Amino acid sequence: MPRILSLLLCVLVLAASVSATDAAESYHPLVAAHRGASGYLPEHTLPSKAMAYAMGADYIEQDVVMTKDGKLVIMHDVLIDTTTDVAKKFPNRARKDGRYYACDFTLEEIRTLRVTERFDVKTGKPVFPDRFPDSPIAYQVPTLEEEFYQVQGLNKSTGRDVKVYVEVKEPAFFEAQGLDILKATIETMTRFGYKTAWKAGPSCRSSTMRP
Repeated sequence: MPRILSLLLCVLVLAASVSATDAAESYHPLVAAHRGASGYLPEHTLPSKAMAYAMGADYIEQDVVMTKDGKLVIMHDVLIDTTTDVAKKFPNRARKDGRYYACDFTLEEIRTLRVTERFDVKTGKPVFPDRFPDSPIAYQVPTLEEEFYQVQGLNKSTGRDVKVYVEVKEPAFFEAQGLDILKATIETMTRFGYKTAWKAGPSCRSSTMRP
């Protein structure tokens, strides 16, 4: 009897070990590309998002802000002076606090800006000096629609099913400026066929998938 019990115990331990190994091998953590491949190319640019897609991300993140004329563009902050040359191109358009806000510029104006690596507005020095160097490449601020077109286009051409992860930046701030950023974002996502699962907070996040 003791031998039988010992043998049974060994079988159970072996089965548990095999089960744990199978679970470990089947485990696949989901990867969300935060601001795209932001460690390699200027954040939230279309090339950065394309690189993140090519690197195998499961989700591509979009931080959404709104322009003066109600267009949805992709930037990490309501402030646009830490990743663009807005202070050089529009030196007289800062607010009283000395900062530049997305909602004070039309989409046409924002299209003229060159996106670079994030830098300190006081010193002008890059926040991450070992990342992509400053260059004359005219990276632009993309719209939310362009991001969706790119992800869905790549899904079609590659056969993958990469999803989007949308974060609306400071909706209360935009509401105070007379801009309904939440409504516009939901309408755009619906038009592109995305179902949403919102998580409320100072910024509103939505992990999404195609129907």
